[in-house]
Amino acid sequence: MKTPQKNIARIVGAILTLPLLCTHVVAQEKPNIVVVLADDMGWGDSETYGHKLIKTPNMNRMAAEGVKFNQFYSACGVCSPSRSAILTGRTPYRNGVWRHLSGVHEAHLRASEITYPELLKKEGYETCHVGKWHLLSRQQFNKPEFPQPGDHGYDHWMYTQNNAVPSHKNPNNFVLNGKPVGPTEGYSAQLVAAEANRWLKDIRNPKKPFLMSVWFHEPHSPIATDSRFQELYKDHKNSKYMGNITQLDHALGMVLDALEEQGVSDNTLVFFTSDNGPVPAYGGTTGGLRGNKRSEYEGGIRVPGLVRWPGKIKPGTVSDVPVVGTDIFSTVLDIVGVPLPDNRTIDGVSMVPAFAGKPVERKIPLFWRTHVSAPQARVAMRIGDWKIVGDETLTKFQLFEVQKDWKEEHDLAAKMPEKTEKMKKKLLAVWADIKEEGPNEWWENARQKPVKGGTINY
Repeated sequence: MKTPQKNIARIVGAILTLPLLCTHVVAQEKPNIVVVLADDMGWGDSETYGHKLIKTPNMNRMAAEGVKFNQFYSACGVCSPSRSAILTGRTPYRNGVWRHLSGVHEAHLRASEITYPELLKKEGYETCHVGKWHLLSRQQFNKPEFPQPGDHGYDHWMYTQNNAVPSHKNPNNFVLNGKPVGPTEGYSAQLVAAEANRWLKDIRNPKKPFLMSVWFHEPHSPIATDSRFQELYKDHKNSKYMGNITQLDHALGMVLDALEEQGVSDNTLVFFTSDNGPVPAYGGTTGGLRGNKRSEYEGGIRVPGLVRWPGKIKPGTVSDVPVVGTDIFSTVLDIVGVPLPDNRTIDGVSMVPAFAGKPVERKIPLFWRTHVSAPQARVAMRIGDWKIVGDETLTKFQLFEVQKDWKEEHDLAAKMPEKTEKMKKKLLAVWADIKEEGPNEWWENARQKPVKGGTINY
């Protein structure tokens, strides 16, 4: 029989450890976050969004278990800017990544920008990035004098500056935590997913919540497709591209399966989207939307958008609420309970209401500017069902009721001059505000030639 003194000691000990136990439970209840990004995948490039041939069982799985957005947008018609907006919640010209960083430029994701990995790391999250980065120019990549993923909040990273080199097959340009990986064997999507799984299983602290960015290279050129996926579309002229999407989908499944295997799936919020629209020359499709990559029309910026959060999002939900990659920043902070930074403009909003098909409230409208878009369609803005598209000089405008006219076939600017003028004034005010805050010297001093037929290179 235990003595009263020993019983008292046990009770006191239990009381003393209670706060520690509660703290651990709270930490475990914080949701894990996984953001999966495709590269140049079009709105119509999957079975999930209506393609009749491309097999995407894991995208279907996410849609069945979560919410499928019919109007999910990238923040830009090209890759680097849209990626910067995901991390910062700020439209690209505001955060400084105004162009794709494929060559030698001074632009990069500045250390002064605040990313959600930085903020979650302060909340006790472990953080990992695997895959394409493309937020540094070529001469800045893996150079300590410029901010690398570790400076933007990632504990662990395996990344490339831009595309997989020489192609998706056996890429040799991965860098792991600052050290070149060297030659690899396999295909990029599976290599990226394998590293994500290795980090989940062997490296992260299982007692902490985690954030993981999985940014695949597929289906960006130069395309290389494993025969096991290309064979699914044997004799089809587009078999390489369609197989590449299935290769990407398979890697997505590897990540989803790893979450299940580690027992964390039920407490993990997973996003899947693309950085911009497709390239038809390589086989991509917009599903009937006007334009493609580099365009401000829907085909350049409307992309797949799937979100899964077990127990929080009703399985099989379809949402028509317009949201944008920029919103991921505010959504993650909202869910984790971290206040938005109050010393800068945050363009994104929490998309949590949209998970249930409810509207979101925006103080700043959806806005796009792509430096390599056609001169007659250089900028765009959407408010409600209305979208205005402006030329490079901001003097000629088109107006679309995009909810009804989703193919943007009917320009209503001449028929509705008052509505056009109202939208024009708002667009000009938004652009003026962005220029005031962003590093405008970066684009105003840029030396590249304007796109064909244009006079302005930004």
